[in-house]
Amino acid sequence: MSGISGYPARSSVRAGGVIRLHIATSAPSFHVDFYRWGASPRHTGHVEWPGRAAEPGSYDADWRWPAYEFLVPPEWRSGVYIARLSTESTSGTPPMDSREARILFVVTPSAPSGRKVLFKIPTFTYHAYNTAGGGSLYSAAQVTMLRPGGGIGGPVKGLPDPYDTTSPRQTFAHWDAPFIAWMEENRIEADYCTDLDLHEGQHLHDGYRLLVTVGHDEYWSGEARRNVTVFRDNGGNIANFGANTCWWRVRVTPDGNGLNCNKFPPGASAETDPDSSYGCPDHWWESEPENSLTGVSYRNGGGHWDGPRMPLGFTVTDANHWLFSGTGLRTGDVIGRDGALVGYECDGAAYGLDASGRPRPTGQDGTPKNFEILGLATLPSDWNFAVREEVDSSRAATLGLYTANGTVFTAATTDWARLLATDPQVSVITRNVFTRLS
Repeated sequence: MSGISGYPARSSVRAGGVIRLHIATSAPSFHVDFYRWGASPRHTGHVEWPGRAAEPGSYDADWRWPAYEFLVPPEWRSGVYIARLSTESTSGTPPMDSREARILFVVTPSAPSGRKVLFKIPTFTYHAYNTAGGGSLYSAAQVTMLRPGGGIGGPVKGLPDPYDTTSPRQTFAHWDAPFIAWMEENRIEADYCTDLDLHEGQHLHDGYRLLVTVGHDEYWSGEARRNVTVFRDNGGNIANFGANTCWWRVRVTPDGNGLNCNKFPPGASAETDPDSSYGCPDHWWESEPENSLTGVSYRNGGGHWDGPRMPLGFTVTDANHWLFSGTGLRTGDVIGRDGALVGYECDGAAYGLDASGRPRPTGQDGTPKNFEILGLATLPSDWNFAVREEVDSSRAATLGLYTANGTVFTAATTDWARLLATDPQVSVITRNVFTRLS
């Protein structure tokens, strides 16, 4: 079988528009089958094109592979679509995740749909970890998004997840796909977009009540953050079912095809860990703490990256809150400990204990004073911790929410999606967030 791979010219396309796919193969012809991701993959289209060969490029420049244009049918629902590339005829539904022969793109609505939920796909983070062409934002200051990978179809930097070995962590399949499947199984309708769409100011003015992000949405541009903040200030709600959110600032190249991120302090050596360093130009928290939007920060949480970790869950601080309605939980109960809910990375707020012993944010790290800490998980000393300013509180993951015209909820752990299908309490809490905020 001849090798084949590809990438989209842009990570999203409006229904009824044309998407340009760049594909290289030495085979004389090839097939493309399109699938929409949901409760299960649904086949939506097929095309055959003549093959053209091309050489791999570098991580920091457009690969300039042969281009093929596909007219997206106007009736395609907004969602995450996977193009499966093949040089041979196949039958049945193939695995959706692969390190080659797959292209991920998002179909956005052609006009406001009336749906109330907008789901953000973190393509900036996917490309930060994408090592196609020999580099990523962990070895260089700039990468192109015009190369294989970007959530699927390319090599990925990172250690395997002992709790889910079926896919690499920094891919669509790992956190976003199971969350979307759960949503559709529970008949929660949503439209979809990418962070590049939000960077450009699209979709947030189209009547949505709730913006959702999941898993590991680590890399944010200044424009995307400002646009999301305006959405909140105008009464839009945000649900962040993830962690390590908005940790690094990226700058999008003027053509929208590349990302820049200056992580290292001046004079840093190649062995420097930027997460554990001060003076990193694109640490959000060193210039404009992400707490003011998300309510939390990775610098007050942490990660345990090598192998299994100590099982941690969130201790409930106020079981009477609407968040826990229908869970059967009581104050002091622990959510998700048996499933190691807290990790692989988690976020927190600086906090102190009030007269009743309940944790309250101090606000000294930029967390809004009205942030309600509804779940607390104190982290063991052997976790990997990022650098932070001096605060009085211990490191802890803090699940909670605050309101500033719009309400912002954070689950404060990357692995929330992993427990949705197996932990009824995690599932009920998630449904409560959608019911209340959408």
